[in-house]
Amino acid sequence: MRILLDTANLDEIRYFNTHYPIEGVTTNPTILSKEGGDVLSLLSEIRAIIGEDKELHVQVMESEYEKILEEARAIVAFLGKNTFVKIPITDVGLRATATLAKEGYGITVTALLSAAQAILASNAGASYVAPYVSRLENICDDGIGSVANIAEIFDASGTDTQILAASFKTAKEVLDVAVVGAHAATISPSVMKRLIAHTSTDTSIAGFASDWLRAFGNVTLLDLLKKRK
Repeated sequence: MRILLDTANLDEIRYFNTHYPIEGVTTNPTILSKEGGDVLSLLSEIRAIIGEDKELHVQVMESEYEKILEEARAIVAFLGKNTFVKIPITDVGLRATATLAKEGYGITVTALLSAAQAILASNAGASYVAPYVSRLENICDDGIGSVANIAEIFDASGTDTQILAASFKTAKEVLDVAVVGAHAATISPSVMKRLIAHTSTDTSIAGFASDWLRAFGNVTLLDLLKKRK
């Protein structure tokens, strides 16, 4: 499962883009509003950090058909290739998705909360559907089960639309959507850090260092290799 970072914070993007195998960054109006300032400069800086080969997902704010088309085209023209336009799942959004997909734009249909919505988005030509996992769990619905249903339907239909699972509160939810067939997940920095964290890992690493120090002192293996030359 491919992993994207769900934030617009430049420091976080620099850190995770350097250390973690992320394949892009997703944003939405709420995420952008948390950073404030010049939103176009912010998006441009995000693109500069991750480069042109990684995905950047940016959501439209317009709600009328023609305006959505105009905004989507402008977003991609501004941010370049591998920019995916996020369009919320509405009737107008589906119409715009169909038009833009035929023009070759990558569309991520967002705010999905059901497999039925995912079918409609896929049939409209979406590159991705973004089901909200924790949002469903928080209303006593089955977020993981919804992703599993979408994956089963997409597999049966042979669609090219992929699942970009979103809205996670726990690392376990990320693991669960990977198990049931999500193609990708967009993850907040806090949840991303939980994916790598494990107390036994920390203990093992500390043990390696302690055992080496006890046997060989402060000299490192690299030091010994350099002396051998």
